[in-house]
Amino acid sequence: MTVAAPHQVVVLAIAPVVAFDLSIPAQMLATVASPGPGAAYRVRTVTPDGAAVPTANGYDVMPQGDLSLLAHADTVIVAGTRSPDLLDDGVLDSRIAEALRSARLRARMVSLCTGAFVLAAAGLLEGHRAATHWRYADQFTRLFPAVDLDINPLYVADRGVLTSAGGAAAIDLCLHLVREDHGSSVANQVARYNVVAPMREGGQAQYIDQPVPQDAGISTAGARALMTEHLDRRLSLKDLAAHCHMSVRTFTRRFRQETGLSPVEWFAAARVKHARYLLESTDLPVDDIAAETGLGSGTNLRQHMRLALDTTPSAYRRAFRSTTATRAEPRP
Repeated sequence: MTVAAPHQVVVLAIAPVVAFDLSIPAQMLATVASPGPGAAYRVRTVTPDGAAVPTANGYDVMPQGDLSLLAHADTVIVAGTRSPDLLDDGVLDSRIAEALRSARLRARMVSLCTGAFVLAAAGLLEGHRAATHWRYADQFTRLFPAVDLDINPLYVADRGVLTSAGGAAAIDLCLHLVREDHGSSVANQVARYNVVAPMREGGQAQYIDQPVPQDAGISTAGARALMTEHLDRRLSLKDLAAHCHMSVRTFTRRFRQETGLSPVEWFAAARVKHARYLLESTDLPVDDIAAETGLGSGTNLRQHMRLALDTTPSAYRRAFRSTTATRAEPRP
């Protein structure tokens, strides 16, 4: 019996590295079981010269190798850094840049938080859509105007280059990698083991400091619950605002403050999310899934999935289909 080799993941740490970012890939990926014996991923940390790297959190980390390991990587992950050369001036050591460009020829490229500065400085994000921590957005845009920066999503996947927003968004992106490689069932198991949400709603805009309204005790959570329970219904802004005992204007403003999205954007995302679940876990035809999720027709569902995920329902089902799919499943 042939045993598949583990997927080789190399995590690059540039001083002073963000310790939280550095720890996430090993925690989220290294414990994923493969169909055969052993782990599905082998995760190794490297520094440019193989020496210990200081973190931004007051201690050093000893890596398992140097830049030469990037040549053997299937996925390269660049952890966040607080390097002033990168964050203030966009300057990256030429040896690192060349190693990353060479790795890109065969490997999936990923950055966590301010690791996007590293990929951009290496020229790997030019013409790509990308994410980074919202606090560094102005600096990033000034240094790398050719990159299409979007600070709202928790992570962005664009043609084999994936970038995450700040902090815990690195967890969301690592779960996406597992989902992409092994399907939603395995990703959900990883999320459950680590006691995190399999897929969070909204974007990082909901975590940006916002002025607290005087009536801060009023939330739009009830409207989101109503929308989730009735994906197949047409719910107007007036209906949703009335459900929360707000004016439409106040409701719309508060909803964006709480989620980072407009009500229309959030409702569409919730419908696509449930459509994905049905594609993964049932045999329902695409037109039936579109009707059940309030997206109307198969054509409309295809348009939404193309915009949200750059794929089609049939392609998504082939990639993420559960082996235990049934004709009907309860809504998660």
